[in-house]
Amino acid sequence: MSISLSSLILLPIWISMAQIQQGGPDENEKTTALKDLLSRIDLDELMKKDEPPLDFPDTLEGFEYAFNEKGQLRHIKTGEPFVFNYREDLHRWNQKRYEALGEVDATESEPKSFIFMSEDALTNPQKLMVLIHGSGVVRAGQWARRLIINEDLDSGTQIPFIKRAVDEGYGVIVLNPNENYIEVEKPKMHVQSSSSDSSDEPAEKRERKDKVSKETKKRRDFYEKYRNPQREKEMIQLYIRENGSPEEHAVYVWDHFIAQSAAENVFFVAHSYGGLAFVELMIQREADVKSKVTAVALTDSVHNVWHQEAGKTIREWMRENCCNWVSSSEPLDTSVESMLPDCPRVSAGTDRHELTSWKSFPSIFKFFTEASEAKTSSLKPTLTRRSHRIKHEEL
Repeated sequence: MSISLSSLILLPIWISMAQIQQGGPDENEKTTALKDLLSRIDLDELMKKDEPPLDFPDTLEGFEYAFNEKGQLRHIKTGEPFVFNYREDLHRWNQKRYEALGEVDATESEPKSFIFMSEDALTNPQKLMVLIHGSGVVRAGQWARRLIINEDLDSGTQIPFIKRAVDEGYGVIVLNPNENYIEVEKPKMHVQSSSSDSSDEPAEKRERKDKVSKETKKRRDFYEKYRNPQREKEMIQLYIRENGSPEEHAVYVWDHFIAQSAAENVFFVAHSYGGLAFVELMIQREADVKSKVTAVALTDSVHNVWHQEAGKTIREWMRENCCNWVSSSEPLDTSVESMLPDCPRVSAGTDRHELTSWKSFPSIFKFFTEASEAKTSSLKPTLTRRSHRIKHEEL
């Protein structure tokens, strides 16, 4: 068992002090000298002398770790989770090893995702707009694939939002919350043949059995392709580190990009499941979101503050700074009753879920402008928004 050098040095010193103290008042000067010596001992330096060099790998493979198909960090050989106390009684060295592992970036072979950003997304000092689509087959920059195919790009993509945002001086970040994993072909299991050179079977009989086995496999493969022509190969999913779900993706982009941006005012547009991802972001980063986000426009959001266990302070903030344009046959911006105690709900001017973002497009930008002006003049955005809806209803 290893013993730290600090223990070996300090132990005799404390024994000497005990002996000196027993000697009476004449030994005060020696006691004072020893106390002065102790005060000048640098324990960190003593620990450094007893620890290995702080020379760590710069890849996961070097640490002998990798992410499995579930996105979990596991040891390559043992399959065990990360072990902090790799060396007993060397806490400082273990901590440095832990920090070095945390600095390792994605490897060439590790699954990766992406987002889109305008050139000034991180440097624009005034305004930043963040766009989050819903769940399903849609990808970054899309609202609804059905609209893209059957109607047009304006209604089905985020292009109009991006163009107008840039024209009005916003930086833009487009999230990619549905790209959570990649699919790779499942490695084939190599089954050892039951026949071998050491078998007592005659060679002719072994060859006949191997031929029958190959024919059986060929017929089985043909049947599988006939039954499921889309499934040519058996695939497995490799999840992207820290982006294994829309919620994880939103938090990751917030921590590494949005929170680092220079913008004084951040605005979110989140459709359907994107609204749920935003609420989850608020739950995990409440103080940061409140300090940086000016307003949030949700379009037919499927969030639920009860199921997601959003606290009272989050619900109160959402009532003052969010608005949810929901599918409704009522005219655009008409107030719609809500069963949840969070952000106000108004009509998107359409009863089609996938069209809510496009139909509420002009109202969302007006909402953001009013929120900015209200913040500048120290007024609450909800007061401006309510007065707008009252005038609309009177008309």
